[in-house]
Amino acid sequence: MTHEEETTDPADWFDPDATTFGDRLTGAREAAGLDAQALAQSLGVKPKTIEAWEEDRSEPRAHHIVRLAGLTNVTLVWLMTGQGDGPSAEGVSLSLGEELVEVEALRRDSMRMTERLRRLEARLRMQAVDA
Repeated sequence: MTHEEETTDPADWFDPDATTFGDRLTGAREAAGLDAQALAQSLGVKPKTIEAWEEDRSEPRAHHIVRLAGLTNVTLVWLMTGQGDGPSAEGVSLSLGEELVEVEALRRDSMRMTERLRRLEARLRMQAVDA
Protein backbone atom coordinates (compact mmCIF):
# COMPACT_ATOMS: atom_id res chain seq x y z
CA MET A 1 0.00 0.00 0.00
CA THR A 2 1.42 3.39 -0.93
CA HIS A 3 0.84 6.69 0.77
CA GLU A 4 -1.50 7.60 -2.08
CA GLU A 5 -3.65 4.56 -1.23
CA GLU A 6 -3.99 5.39 2.46
CA THR A 7 -7.03 4.08 4.21
CA THR A 8 -9.48 6.57 5.64
CA ASP A 9 -11.02 4.12 8.11
CA PRO A 10 -9.57 4.91 11.56
CA ALA A 11 -9.99 1.26 12.59
CA ASP A 12 -7.48 0.32 9.86
CA TRP A 13 -4.83 2.86 10.93
CA PHE A 14 -2.59 0.27 12.57
CA ASP A 15 -3.74 -2.75 10.59
CA PRO A 16 -0.52 -4.40 9.37
CA ASP A 17 -2.14 -5.08 5.99
CA ALA A 18 -3.22 -1.47 5.57
CA THR A 19 -0.22 0.51 6.81
CA THR A 20 3.31 1.21 5.73
CA PHE A 21 6.38 1.69 7.90
CA GLY A 22 5.89 5.44 7.48
CA ASP A 23 2.27 5.24 8.66
CA ARG A 24 3.29 3.32 11.77
CA LEU A 25 6.17 5.69 12.50
CA THR A 26 3.87 8.71 12.19
CA GLY A 27 1.26 7.12 14.45
CA ALA A 28 3.81 6.06 17.05
CA ARG A 29 5.48 9.49 17.05
CA GLU A 30 2.15 11.27 17.50
CA ALA A 31 1.01 8.84 20.22
CA ALA A 32 4.28 9.53 22.05
CA GLY A 33 3.56 13.27 21.96
CA LEU A 34 6.60 14.05 19.82
CA ASP A 35 6.77 16.32 16.83
CA ALA A 36 9.06 15.54 13.91
CA GLN A 37 11.57 18.20 15.02
CA ALA A 38 11.93 16.71 18.51
CA LEU A 39 12.26 13.18 17.15
CA ALA A 40 14.85 14.31 14.62
CA GLN A 41 16.83 16.04 17.35
CA SER A 42 16.76 12.92 19.53
CA LEU A 43 18.11 10.82 16.67
CA GLY A 44 20.62 13.36 15.41
CA VAL A 45 19.01 13.58 11.98
CA LYS A 46 17.32 16.40 10.08
CA PRO A 47 13.54 16.88 10.32
CA LYS A 48 13.40 16.32 6.53
CA THR A 49 14.79 12.84 7.16
CA ILE A 50 11.92 12.06 9.55
CA GLU A 51 9.50 13.43 6.96
CA ALA A 52 11.00 11.19 4.26
CA TRP A 53 10.69 8.14 6.52
CA GLU A 54 7.09 8.97 7.41
CA GLU A 55 6.22 9.48 3.74
CA ASP A 56 7.97 6.23 2.77
CA ARG A 57 10.39 8.05 0.47
CA SER A 58 13.36 6.51 2.29
CA GLU A 59 14.02 4.02 5.07
CA PRO A 60 16.04 4.45 8.25
CA ARG A 61 19.09 2.34 8.98
CA ALA A 62 18.73 -0.45 11.52
CA HIS A 63 20.24 1.48 14.45
CA HIS A 64 17.74 4.30 13.88
CA ILE A 65 14.82 1.87 13.76
CA VAL A 66 15.80 0.46 17.15
CA ARG A 67 16.00 3.96 18.64
CA LEU A 68 12.72 4.99 16.97
CA ALA A 69 10.94 2.08 18.64
CA GLY A 70 12.38 3.05 22.02
CA LEU A 71 11.64 6.75 21.70
CA THR A 72 8.05 6.13 20.60
CA ASN A 73 7.41 3.34 23.13
CA VAL A 74 6.46 0.66 20.59
CA THR A 75 8.03 -2.71 19.93
CA LEU A 76 10.57 -3.07 17.18
CA VAL A 77 8.49 -5.82 15.59
CA TRP A 78 5.39 -3.63 15.53
CA LEU A 79 7.24 -0.70 14.00
CA MET A 80 8.68 -2.91 11.26
CA THR A 81 5.71 -5.18 10.54
CA GLY A 82 2.62 -3.92 12.34
CA GLN A 83 2.47 -7.16 14.36
CA GLY A 84 2.47 -7.02 18.16
CA ASP A 85 2.24 -4.09 20.55
CA GLY A 86 1.87 -0.68 18.96
CA PRO A 87 0.93 2.58 20.64
CA SER A 88 -1.53 2.08 23.46
CA ALA A 89 -4.97 3.59 23.14
CA GLU A 90 -4.09 6.35 25.57
CA GLY A 91 -0.60 6.77 24.13
CA VAL A 92 2.47 7.96 26.00
CA SER A 93 2.08 11.14 28.00
CA LEU A 94 3.52 14.29 26.49
CA SER A 95 5.76 14.73 29.50
CA LEU A 96 7.27 11.28 28.90
CA GLY A 97 7.94 12.22 25.27
CA GLU A 98 9.56 15.43 26.39
CA GLU A 99 11.66 13.55 28.94
CA LEU A 100 12.84 11.11 26.27
CA VAL A 101 13.90 14.03 24.09
CA GLU A 102 15.76 15.58 27.02
CA VAL A 103 17.53 12.30 27.82
CA GLU A 104 18.71 12.01 24.22
CA ALA A 105 19.89 15.63 24.19
CA LEU A 106 21.78 15.16 27.47
CA ARG A 107 23.38 11.98 26.15
CA ARG A 108 24.63 13.81 23.05
CA ASP A 109 25.86 16.74 25.17
CA SER A 110 27.66 14.33 27.48
CA MET A 111 29.40 12.67 24.54
CA ARG A 112 30.51 16.05 23.18
CA MET A 113 31.79 17.16 26.58
CA THR A 114 33.65 13.88 27.07
CA GLU A 115 35.39 14.31 23.73
CA ARG A 116 36.22 17.94 24.53
CA LEU A 117 37.66 16.87 27.90
CA ARG A 118 39.73 14.14 26.23
CA ARG A 119 41.25 16.66 23.80
CA LEU A 120 42.00 19.15 26.59
CA GLU A 121 43.68 16.47 28.73
CA ALA A 122 45.80 15.40 25.74
CA ARG A 123 46.92 19.02 25.17
CA LEU A 124 47.80 19.41 28.85
CA ARG A 125 49.83 16.19 28.79
CA MET A 126 51.70 17.43 25.70
CA GLN A 127 52.44 20.77 27.42
CA ALA A 128 53.65 18.99 30.56
CA VAL A 129 56.02 16.83 28.50
CA ASP A 130 57.35 19.89 26.63
CA ALA A 131 57.91 21.85 29.88
